[in-house]
Amino acid sequence: MTQDAPNAAHQPYGTPEVPRVAVRGEARLEVDPEIARIGITVSARGTDRRTALDDLTRRNTTVLELLKSYGEPVEKIETGSFSITPEPSRHGRGERVRAYHGRVHITAELNDFTALGELATRLADLELTQVDGPWWALRPTSPAHGEARRQAVLEAVQRAREYAHALGAELAALVELADPGADDATPYPQPGGALRSMAFSAPADDAGAPPLDLEPQRQTVFAQVNARFTMTPPRL
Repeated sequence: MTQDAPNAAHQPYGTPEVPRVAVRGEARLEVDPEIARIGITVSARGTDRRTALDDLTRRNTTVLELLKSYGEPVEKIETGSFSITPEPSRHGRGERVRAYHGRVHITAELNDFTALGELATRLADLELTQVDGPWWALRPTSPAHGEARRQAVLEAVQRAREYAHALGAELAALVELADPGADDATPYPQPGGALRSMAFSAPADDAGAPPLDLEPQRQTVFAQVNARFTMTPPRL
């Protein structure tokens, strides 16, 4: 008893009657960033633990109050880490401590870039406060990601159609549409826009420093898609 031949559309490489064409579509967009992140490191140093801790607490409160005073433009404030570290004495015996070093790391996320330069300058003006950044980025839900994927699909269809026309054929049906590496255990790496980083701090006695002029860095959104189509028999 013979079995019926499987449908050509379900065979991995097609048939002469129902050929397949496999292509990859790509899209790369340059768009303005939507958010900017800055890192703030507040430090304190004292000859005893309580002095270092009191100074660190006071400076941390000053930074948080300044960030919160900007309202909606600062949409997220997070404390990353806190530490009080003893510095052993270089001379002498035993467990003598020369000083205590305290640090608090804070991250702030802004959605209004007009306030960014002024805020960064005011933070850098604070006592023993270091500011790093900005790191420009898009939100995970940014429409730019969907637009890049849409353009990648359109590019895949156009490329497949050109291959088919070169053989005197037409596209018949879509068989598969997938992200590269969708069937692999390791996700396909998606390149993103480069992040520009800078660090700046100012002595506490440099009051009234002018706001920094920070130009947003455009972000690169990249999308790829694999597509397989069936087409009509070519006219060779």
